Amino acid sequence: MLTDRFTSLRAAGRRALVCYVTAGHPDRARSLDLIRGLADAGADVLEIGVPFSDPVADGPVIQASSQQALDNGTTLESALAMIAEAKLDVPVVLFSYLNPIIAAGSKVLDRARDAGVSGVLVTDLPVGADPEREAWFGAGPLDFVRLVAPTTPRARMAEIAKHGRGFVYLISRLGVTGMHAELASTLPASIEQLRSVCSLPICVGFGISTPEHARTVGALADGIIVGSAIVQAAGRSVGEAVALARSMRAALDDAA
Repeated sequence: MLTDRFTSLRAAGRRALVCYVTAGHPDRARSLDLIRGLADAGADVLEIGVPFSDPVADGPVIQASSQQALDNGTTLESALAMIAEAKLDVPVVLFSYLNPIIAAGSKVLDRARDAGVSGVLVTDLPVGADPEREAWFGAGPLDFVRLVAPTTPRARMAEIAKHGRGFVYLISRLGVTGMHAELASTLPASIEQLRSVCSLPICVGFGISTPEHARTVGALADGIIVGSAIVQAAGRSVGEAVALARSMRAALDDAA
């Protein structure tokens, strides 16, 4: 489903809006309203984050949302139940650290597919770190989305892209997730270098916070990933987060 979505976007000359939310934040009812609202607002892909107690790659906004979701009793299984209940018509990528997936057992990817998930992204499983586990993901029913850091050498980028499916998540800057006033000055060069060795769509995340960011990055990449800005807005109200997504969608369409 991810491939179909990006194929249709490319044919229409549009860029993908990928929205991240933490499952169970601010609570289950509002989380369900949020993911439905984001889909209605023009999100092309939804990343549903599984809350984890040690989210080392995440900045303070997503860390806080993860802790709140855990306090609400959110688990990987309840996140899958929420996705199934939402009955979304856009692809869903399950965004998780490795530990919750391992703990959920060998059939977890099948259960995720049955709930309506199209892809999986594991933040702490770099290419080559655990070939047996990576092969398990790669042979599974979900597109295995891989991460590329801005400091990754060109040859390593090619290796990562070869082992991914759906799209490649290009991290725009070093550090953890979070909002930034300015885009990294090195981003255009990173996109160009990755494009030279990768046939998959490239979506850029980390620090995409404003419609102007969306417009700028949308002119360079195949899509943007908005996380912390939406999560922070959702902590105030679902309506504010959905309105932000609509503004990002409009800015992306301007860039197309």
